[in-house]
Amino acid sequence: MTQRKYLTGFGNEFASEDPRCPGSLPEGQNSPQVCPYGLYAEQLSGSAFTCPRATNKRSWLYRILPSVRHKPFTPINCGNLSENWNEVEPDPNQLRWMPFTVTKASEKKVDFVSGLHTICGAGDSKSRSGIAVHIYTCNTSMINRCFQNSDGDFLIVPQKGEILITTEFGKMMVEPNEICVIQQGMRFSVDVFGETRGYILEVYGAHFELPDLGPIGANGLANPRDFQIPVAWFEERTVASGYTIINKYQGKLFSCQQDFSPFNVVAWHGNYTPYKYNLENFMVINCVAFDHADPSIFTVLTAKSTRPGVAIADFVIFPPRWGVADRTFRPPYYHRNCMSEFMGLIKGHYEAKEEGFQPGGASLHSIMTPHGPDFDCFEKNSTAELKPERVAEGTMAFMFESSFSMAVTKWGLETCQRLDKSYYKCWEPLKSHFNPNWRPSSK
Repeated sequence: MTQRKYLTGFGNEFASEDPRCPGSLPEGQNSPQVCPYGLYAEQLSGSAFTCPRATNKRSWLYRILPSVRHKPFTPINCGNLSENWNEVEPDPNQLRWMPFTVTKASEKKVDFVSGLHTICGAGDSKSRSGIAVHIYTCNTSMINRCFQNSDGDFLIVPQKGEILITTEFGKMMVEPNEICVIQQGMRFSVDVFGETRGYILEVYGAHFELPDLGPIGANGLANPRDFQIPVAWFEERTVASGYTIINKYQGKLFSCQQDFSPFNVVAWHGNYTPYKYNLENFMVINCVAFDHADPSIFTVLTAKSTRPGVAIADFVIFPPRWGVADRTFRPPYYHRNCMSEFMGLIKGHYEAKEEGFQPGGASLHSIMTPHGPDFDCFEKNSTAELKPERVAEGTMAFMFESSFSMAVTKWGLETCQRLDKSYYKCWEPLKSHFNPNWRPSSK
């Protein structure tokens, strides 16, 4: 397999040009009267012009033809992609899904866009405030088609099968246990190599950033140097039969035609880019004395709201680590939360529910819905010998946590037919251990 090159860093000012066209980046200015090689200069803005420097995001693309040269957009069928949070009645129950079905190519060819399914969400793309969670299941590559999300950012979590993402900035190969972020407005196409499945966190109105470290200090969690950005790559390709641009706009899908590949950017510079990250590089912080630390210590990326300390969405992982806490119930505690918790499993077994929660499946514990370890987990860990042990070895679970109260779509509750209606039973065997005669031991 081709070894791909990447730039490294998070939110840096990057510059890249395809080596086939040396000197294609203008020197000393962004928009010369005539660009090198006769290219067009085009700015892609990810923030308002007047945002403070620390949050100002934009990149300059130098391309063979500008993206404005296309036929008019027309509405197309949205399939199972939705922003209708009121199509079914609210459901405050604990919800769990068995692994989502991937259609076999022999039955029907499904590419990344056709295989998008919205499972839950809240808010509104028009007002630029909200979140959506999607599942993608596909079996064929996008041919002469690309996708652009005008509503928000996609954080993509592959679970089954690697994906080759071609963007206007270059190419990224993203494998299970890696993630990538395609920010608002960036055009991309997805190649797959068999049956493919994964999760998507979409946020409206904010971009993902690294969480503040506070007293942790200057280093830890996801380090900026471990994020990878594609290098410039272009194709000068005419498509006589028509190249389709699919645009997600105000929760709906639209398409337009043009007669050339949109991946015609010869060079670019800026700080608004797609990027990928390998979850194995996460530097884990954990308790080394007693008690169970809050899962916020496992935050990889956050999309902040306007309220300090409150996220539109956090992307949190539960990576392999050491468990050493003394006199402590080590698995996650029982919990009712003012945040929504959507969980997925990339591989292995989640420590609080080793049975039932499977790779490629999911769970949703809504705002103030009780959740926590199942019966087997509680009984086992209440009497376990507390010696240092590896936790979650060979496993990677994750959580999309949001301050929004997410509604589940009709596809999520009914159409997908993957909802585990017996989920609640994993807690039914829990029994009272209350002993009114218990007394503190004398010291």
